[in-house]
Amino acid sequence: MSHRLGDRPLPGDRRQHDADAATLASLGYRSEFRREMSPAANFALGFTYLSPVVGIYTLFAVGLVSGGPAMIWWLVIVGVGQLLVALVFGEVVSQFPVAGGVYPWARRLWGRRWAWMTGWIYLIALLTTIAGVVYGSGPFLAQLLGFTPGTSSTITCALILLALALAINLMGTKWLATAAVVGFSAELMGALAVGWWLLLTERHQSLSVIFETGDVVGHSGGYLSAFMAAALIGIYQYYGFEACGDVAEEVPDPSRQIPKAMRMTIYVGGAAAIFVCLALLLAVSDYARVIDGTDADPVTTILHEAFGETGTKVVLVVVMMSFLSCALSLMAAASRLLYAYARDDMVPGARLFRTFLPGRHVPPYAMVVAAVAPAVIVLGSVFSTKALTSIISFATLGIYLGFHMVTAAALRARLLGWVPSGPFTLGRWGLVVNAAAPAYGVLAMVNMAWPRSPGLPWYDNWLVALSAAIGVGIGGLYLVLARPHERSDALAGDAIPAPVDSDRPSPPAEGAIR
Repeated sequence: MSHRLGDRPLPGDRRQHDADAATLASLGYRSEFRREMSPAANFALGFTYLSPVVGIYTLFAVGLVSGGPAMIWWLVIVGVGQLLVALVFGEVVSQFPVAGGVYPWARRLWGRRWAWMTGWIYLIALLTTIAGVVYGSGPFLAQLLGFTPGTSSTITCALILLALALAINLMGTKWLATAAVVGFSAELMGALAVGWWLLLTERHQSLSVIFETGDVVGHSGGYLSAFMAAALIGIYQYYGFEACGDVAEEVPDPSRQIPKAMRMTIYVGGAAAIFVCLALLLAVSDYARVIDGTDADPVTTILHEAFGETGTKVVLVVVMMSFLSCALSLMAAASRLLYAYARDDMVPGARLFRTFLPGRHVPPYAMVVAAVAPAVIVLGSVFSTKALTSIISFATLGIYLGFHMVTAAALRARLLGWVPSGPFTLGRWGLVVNAAAPAYGVLAMVNMAWPRSPGLPWYDNWLVALSAAIGVGIGGLYLVLARPHERSDALAGDAIPAPVDSDRPSPPAEGAIR
């Protein structure tokens, strides 16, 4: 027997609701969200954030120019590394199923100051990622609408997508969940259909091309240097699984369901990304034209050759659904993070950002920030000749830094006595996986920030590292001067059995639940 949302809950649902509320209360919170996101929708949210179509279509040309067809192996290498991160996150969210993701996780694992910096870095990176996704969608939406290609049309289309994502998000969790499921279904079916059609009718290369290491790409530093530069396509692809945990207070039985959804996001999203990338690689008729810049948009070229003008527009509709779903998921993640900050009084304007929209049970002002800030970044791209690569590189480094502040906090907590106590744990493998995850993260971040253009001015060559340093520096300066962590009395550092620092307050008294 089933029931619709809004009907009286069945006894089992009521028991689960009460259990979820009790778990949250034990962590010091009372939720204003509605648990209207099913486990399937939670997985779909992570999948559409990770979005194989968005990741591959956006950076296919960049990866191919940088490392040739062998760049596809980064989707395997990074997939393994990010699975380690997802496993660590699974243990943490299973014990601390609180809205906001990395900020509350870092808070419980380490303390208020570490959590504030983690959330700051991740929020800036999320807002920049939203800008990167909608900017990357611009050329595809411009084609669909018949606009003249160019920077102006790209920016206009990016702003249209942002406005649409904000409107849907403001309608509430149920609409977000529905949009995630529809986006997931359309993206997966579209990716499979397009991929199989390309493999069956537009295959111009043999499978052996993905093992090419020197004949396709010429690079002064040898092929290893070229291959390392191509890592961005894999590194950019494999995040989004953490969004499953950002909405922990909107999912029934989150301690069990969210770790599972995170792993499924990696498995299904990674397999789909590899398949899409392989189909496109084998459909390129002339790699030299892509690498020398003659064919600057190989994805559009392939689609036109395979489907014609009308067929391409149909494919672009599916592609745009993928971009919209991805933007929706990102915006939801950013708004929940800002809300979590505000609920703990850790940000200026906290009362505004923790305000809920009556009847919709979502924080509208936090969502507006998650749309306006990316819009400003998109508008600023008019001054950059390589806006997309710069936006994505900075965003990705920031996301990884935020991720691995959590994995480092988890490793520290584990060494100080933390034993994960949620329904999902890694058991005896926990320490090994937890140590490997930040080690992988450091290598990935060094590779992202490594300067590879000696002919450019030093500040341009070090742009990614400098941007990250400026972002961290501004956050650190604010933390020292404004001391936002001192405004909050919410629990912190309580994952570790013994009190190890002054950051940890006493447990909340009866009636002090936030």
